Amino acid sequence: MKDKLLLNIIHRPELMPEYSINSTGESNIKKVISESLDIFKFQQECAHKNGLKTTIQMTYASLFNDEAIQLAKEHHEKYGDEIALSLLGLPCKQFKEKYKTDDFCIWMFSKEDKMAIVDDVFALFYQKFGFYPSSTGSYFLDSFTINYIKEKYPSVICAIATCWEEGPKAYRTCNNSWYTFFDGGPWNPWIPSKINSHCPAVNELDDAGIVAVPHLSRDLLACFDGNGSNFGTHPQNVIRGMIYYDNKYPYLFNLIDQYYHLRKYNEGYSYNMMFVGPGWLNKKGRWEAPYELLAKSYEDVMLYYGNLKKENKLVDQTMEEFAKYYRLIKKYKTPEVALWKDILYGSNKQYFWYIDPSFRFCLDFNQGGAMIDLRPYVAKIPQEVGIGTKNVYDASYPYLVQANYRAGFFTHYAGEGTIKSCRIHYKNESVDLCLTRTMAKYQKVDDCTIVESDVVDIVLAGLVIKIKSTFKVYEGKPEIITIRSIENDLNGEEIIIEEYINAGFGTTEYQSDLSNVVLGIGDETINYSYKDRSIASEENFSPYAIIPDVNTKITLIGDTHCHLAKAKEGIAFSPLFTLSIKKKLKKGYLETCLNLQKAN
Repeated sequence: MKDKLLLNIIHRPELMPEYSINSTGESNIKKVISESLDIFKFQQECAHKNGLKTTIQMTYASLFNDEAIQLAKEHHEKYGDEIALSLLGLPCKQFKEKYKTDDFCIWMFSKEDKMAIVDDVFALFYQKFGFYPSSTGSYFLDSFTINYIKEKYPSVICAIATCWEEGPKAYRTCNNSWYTFFDGGPWNPWIPSKINSHCPAVNELDDAGIVAVPHLSRDLLACFDGNGSNFGTHPQNVIRGMIYYDNKYPYLFNLIDQYYHLRKYNEGYSYNMMFVGPGWLNKKGRWEAPYELLAKSYEDVMLYYGNLKKENKLVDQTMEEFAKYYRLIKKYKTPEVALWKDILYGSNKQYFWYIDPSFRFCLDFNQGGAMIDLRPYVAKIPQEVGIGTKNVYDASYPYLVQANYRAGFFTHYAGEGTIKSCRIHYKNESVDLCLTRTMAKYQKVDDCTIVESDVVDIVLAGLVIKIKSTFKVYEGKPEIITIRSIENDLNGEEIIIEEYINAGFGTTEYQSDLSNVVLGIGDETINYSYKDRSIASEENFSPYAIIPDVNTKITLIGDTHCHLAKAKEGIAFSPLFTLSIKKKLKKGYLETCLNLQKAN
């Protein structure tokens, strides 16, 4: 199956979608159930007539419906569909009467309720089908819930476990009402850690025992910059984002194609998923779109997948089948990478994404290769989520760098936001590579991932300086090597290249208290006090920061010929810290290494 797009189509007979029930009187409940079941049948028909198998994730409400249960059994026998269990679709009369709540997100319940609900739903599933499921899922599954499910129901080997970058951006575009924050996780399937479900497992001991898949395949540029709910391989999302014209939506197919293209960067492996409940195909229409357009978009995307299968470019799998295959082709330390281009606006903007058990990071080549996102997976932060914890709704994995939430290079007043970039200095002038535009090339050499920028021209005091940026990551090592090389003859002129990182930590726009942070170089340290102090060294080129709140130590390591290293605290108005290294050059390069370690 190498060089083919692996596809999971997941349907759920969500007979009581909360966005329909909330606006429907008790007298119309039967009508809603009937309509939802009709839409589920339509979805299944769209897949089957194009030769595609599905995973049917039975919801709690559907387990009380004989017709839905019989349909699942028939489609399993006739088409090979998997009968699975969803932890979405909890809201129904039976659930509300039993648990006395309108809550419906499994990860937000208390630990006691999580266990009770899981046992309740799994027991009912077994009662109806005579076996336990091989896969399950939700918008998000925290490590506590995954570990409990795997311990009690070891048949489960696959689960939908996160919704990529569904945090403050989605909250704001849902009228500040969508309290489900889970930024910072993988965009593609992964094997989650027992400690934190966002983090890929380091080894067998750390392995939670399942293969996790995302809820929808998202646009890795548009979704990061804007509301992800408009940019996924979910035709109704694309329509909600109004990314169509004259009832046509080429963006949707371009998005699928770009996921297929990711095989070029991942040793022939590429994946796509589609997970849609009946509520998205409401017979009354949704947003400004009539039902006819919603239905047409669904038929068209299934036809597109079906044609890819006929062309031998796609393999449709159930979640169980996919999990077994993924275990065969993936090693714990194998990275997931994506060199992603702008397919929404057609610009030359390019992001490079990288994930392994050490970290997740993103490089923006529209800013010269600046790092605009960094998550320290190596810390394996054991955060809990749900009622009774410190994070009732915020399940996001914390960042050290996040250029959209913490300003990045382009700030309003107080200077730099969180970013990792490079400054070039000559005479009394300087420029940041964030102000340059370039494109990137990718290659894999043995166990090393290499991303290289095109050369950019910097002009300072009349001197033309050609700079190329190269980034290297070796499998199993929690460090990112950056090389800034001079690509032309400077006629004996000397410049200074300064590599720096501005960092903080948090999950939203609001910086947490930095008072616990310790900055240091060698034996000299600063306890962060918002006083704009700094320490520097002309001998030791490894400035570091220890951030106890996220259990992380971050060190910037320079090569032996550098001339100045610096660690600097910020002020209350601009709360972050800076690590930097400078090197004087007439030719050659500056090589630095950004190393992340668990603080303790």
